Amino acid sequence: MTDLDLLHFEQLKKDVQGQYLKEYTPSQDDISKWKGIDIIYFQEDLRKKAKGNISEKSFYTYFKTSPVTKLPRIDMLNLLSIYAGYDSWYEFKKQHLFAGELLQENENLEEEEINELEKMVSAAPELPKTEIQPKNIEIKPTETTDLQKTNTENQEVNKKQITSSEVEISTLPAKKNFLKKNAWALITSVLIAITGLLGFKDVLFSKTYTYCFIDKDRGTFVINTLDIMVIKENESPMMYKIKPGECFSYSTKDKNLKMKISAAFYEPLEVSRNLENAPGEEKIELKPDDYKMAAYYFSRKDITGNSEEQVALIKQKRNQLENLISNNAVIYQVYDNNTYGIEKIDKQKYITLVTTPTTSLKNLNVIEMKKDNGKIVSIKFKIATTDEKNK
Repeated sequence: MTDLDLLHFEQLKKDVQGQYLKEYTPSQDDISKWKGIDIIYFQEDLRKKAKGNISEKSFYTYFKTSPVTKLPRIDMLNLLSIYAGYDSWYEFKKQHLFAGELLQENENLEEEEINELEKMVSAAPELPKTEIQPKNIEIKPTETTDLQKTNTENQEVNKKQITSSEVEISTLPAKKNFLKKNAWALITSVLIAITGLLGFKDVLFSKTYTYCFIDKDRGTFVINTLDIMVIKENESPMMYKIKPGECFSYSTKDKNLKMKISAAFYEPLEVSRNLENAPGEEKIELKPDDYKMAAYYFSRKDITGNSEEQVALIKQKRNQLENLISNNAVIYQVYDNNTYGIEKIDKQKYITLVTTPTTSLKNLNVIEMKKDNGKIVSIKFKIATTDEKNK
């Protein structure tokens, strides 16, 4: 990568911006100031014209910063070049050469250099092989000298006689050492066993209870992520998040269990259980909040058909959301990037966002929704990327 490549990428961003402005009117002409619905519309147009997509995180990384300090991957460069009207990133650079710039025709220069190096190595003369021969070390037999030249055949050998009492006395210390070593090993084993028992007593004496959560009206698993707060005396509450369709397993040696369960589209529920005779598995029903469920349904509802039917359905969808959501509702859109984390939008902008037919609405995920006096007063939502949805 060279500095000229970064300059070319800044040119490409201008061309991409110009291509989009030919047909659309975003909230700002400058592409670096786009956010929210502008980015969604741009992703939709990119998928339609270039048959590809870039994530919201990549958009913030490469379009919100100018000039950039690193290039995107080649597949993203090719995709943006095709959207701007060129065959590839190479073709774009070829038509935007700077003064004195030489563009290499061959994209595989590194492979040719590697082949050239291999030829040079194979043509190099072989070095003479030298071996270090071990020196022969001559071992001369040592001359033995007679320490005693007298004839020893007839000399008398004095042998020491060992009595049975000496044998018994010598074995006593050995027996004492053996008992001492085994006694310490036995004591050590007992101490290790006691330590292990104390360390794992909670595991040994605890029992696991499993709770599955069912939609009371439909008889199916709840469609929301659940927030479960386990409350224990003289301790801070413990929080757990349970994904839709999963059950909650909790191990404890206590005799009572108290939980507070909440979800975006269900009424909160407080559960208390006496665990002395409680079953190991249990199903708990959650009552859906009809207003919240309706708001979620109308936000994600697909609009299909011919143009007249689409107009009628959009009008119907807007009226339904108008009735469900308070005029003073506080609505937040959450993003998955470090540059722009959360955006506050008003009721009308939210309704416009969810009544515009785009494929991104299939990934709309409501994080939190609150109701007061029969109206939705708070919504926190996120439009997940494709990578997040596949996790």
